[in-house]
Amino acid sequence: ESLKMLRKDQKLMFKLTLPNQDNLYEDLVNHPNVVRVVALSGGYTRDEADAILARQTGVVASFSRALTEGLRDDLTQNDF
Repeated sequence: ESLKMLRKDQKLMFKLTLPNQDNLYEDLVNHPNVVRVVALSGGYTRDEADAILARQTGVVASFSRALTEGLRDDLTQNDF
Protein backbone atom coordinates (compact mmCIF):
# COMPACT_ATOMS: atom_id res chain seq x y z
CA GLU A 1 0.00 0.00 0.00
CA SER A 2 2.79 2.46 0.84
CA LEU A 3 4.30 2.00 -2.62
CA LYS A 4 1.17 3.54 -4.11
CA MET A 5 2.08 6.84 -2.46
CA LEU A 6 5.36 7.15 -4.35
CA ARG A 7 5.77 9.58 -7.23
CA LYS A 8 6.80 8.14 -10.60
CA ASP A 9 10.31 9.55 -10.16
CA GLN A 10 10.85 7.89 -6.76
CA LYS A 11 12.65 4.57 -7.16
CA LEU A 12 13.42 1.89 -4.59
CA MET A 13 15.64 -1.15 -4.29
CA PHE A 14 14.82 -3.85 -1.76
CA LYS A 15 17.44 -6.09 -0.17
CA LEU A 16 15.58 -8.99 1.45
CA THR A 17 16.30 -12.49 2.65
CA LEU A 18 15.48 -15.39 0.36
CA PRO A 19 11.81 -16.27 0.82
CA ASN A 20 10.49 -19.70 1.77
CA GLN A 21 7.76 -19.31 -0.83
CA ASP A 22 8.53 -19.18 -4.56
CA ASN A 23 8.02 -15.72 -6.09
CA LEU A 24 6.91 -14.18 -2.80
CA TYR A 25 8.36 -10.85 -3.96
CA GLU A 26 6.67 -10.91 -7.37
CA ASP A 27 4.54 -7.84 -6.64
CA LEU A 28 7.68 -5.88 -5.70
CA VAL A 29 9.60 -7.10 -8.75
CA ASN A 30 6.78 -5.93 -11.03
CA HIS A 31 6.12 -2.59 -9.32
CA PRO A 32 7.07 0.39 -11.53
CA ASN A 33 8.87 2.18 -8.68
CA VAL A 34 11.05 -0.80 -7.78
CA VAL A 35 14.29 -0.95 -9.75
CA ARG A 36 15.67 -4.11 -8.16
CA VAL A 37 14.88 -6.80 -5.61
CA VAL A 38 18.08 -8.28 -4.20
CA ALA A 39 18.14 -11.47 -2.11
CA LEU A 40 20.49 -12.18 0.78
CA SER A 41 21.59 -15.80 1.18
CA GLY A 42 19.94 -15.94 4.61
CA GLY A 43 22.27 -18.47 6.18
CA TYR A 44 21.80 -21.04 3.43
CA THR A 45 24.79 -22.70 1.83
CA ARG A 46 25.68 -21.37 -1.61
CA ASP A 47 24.11 -24.39 -3.32
CA GLU A 48 20.89 -24.08 -1.31
CA ALA A 49 20.73 -20.32 -1.90
CA ASP A 50 21.31 -20.79 -5.65
CA ALA A 51 18.50 -23.34 -5.84
CA ILE A 52 16.05 -21.08 -4.00
CA LEU A 53 17.08 -18.03 -6.04
CA ALA A 54 16.52 -19.94 -9.27
CA ARG A 55 12.83 -20.17 -8.31
CA GLN A 56 12.50 -16.40 -7.68
CA THR A 57 11.63 -14.68 -10.95
CA GLY A 58 13.24 -11.26 -11.29
CA VAL A 59 15.24 -11.42 -8.03
CA VAL A 60 19.04 -11.11 -8.10
CA ALA A 61 21.60 -12.43 -5.60
CA SER A 62 23.61 -10.65 -2.93
CA PHE A 63 25.33 -13.72 -1.53
CA SER A 64 28.57 -12.28 -0.16
CA ARG A 65 28.69 -14.65 2.82
CA ALA A 66 27.75 -17.70 0.75
CA LEU A 67 30.38 -16.82 -1.85
CA THR A 68 33.12 -16.93 0.76
CA GLU A 69 32.01 -20.37 1.93
CA GLY A 70 34.96 -22.72 2.01
CA LEU A 71 37.61 -20.03 1.65
CA ARG A 72 40.59 -20.44 3.97
CA ASP A 73 43.98 -18.78 4.23
CA ASP A 74 45.78 -22.08 3.55
CA LEU A 75 44.25 -22.62 0.09
CA THR A 76 46.65 -22.98 -2.80
CA GLN A 77 46.40 -20.51 -5.66
CA ASN A 78 44.71 -23.18 -7.80
CA ASP A 79 42.20 -24.08 -5.08
CA PHE A 80 41.42 -20.42 -4.51
